[in-house]
Amino acid sequence: QVQLMESGGGLVQAGDSLRLSCAATGGTFGTNWMGWFRQAPGKEREFVARINWRRSTSYYGDSVRGRFTISRDNAVTTVYLQMTDLKPEDTAIYYCASAEDWLQENNYYWGQGTQVTVSS
Repeated sequence: QVQLMESGGGLVQAGDSLRLSCAATGGTFGTNWMGWFRQAPGKEREFVARINWRRSTSYYGDSVRGRFTISRDNAVTTVYLQMTDLKPEDTAIYYCASAEDWLQENNYYWGQGTQVTVSS
């Protein structure tokens, strides 16, 4: 059973950068894809980014493309989200997710979330 633990959230100002980390424990099966979602108060969950095990393929949500970069270190089964040029609209709880098959959302593993707050 994969367990995910996020870290790195906090309060920053607009234009700042922040890096989130998500460490997976409990084995590597279920971590073929690792990624991030976010949810702001009163809004639906939004896809942010994902990356595959081989680090050969990554995808980004439209609102973060060009500002956020996802990467992973398979030696420690950890995925990172480097966020730059942060905007107040990036304020949300950021959740890490992992899966063998990203299309099987019912089989995702989820972290507990980490708060990112961007002040203007």
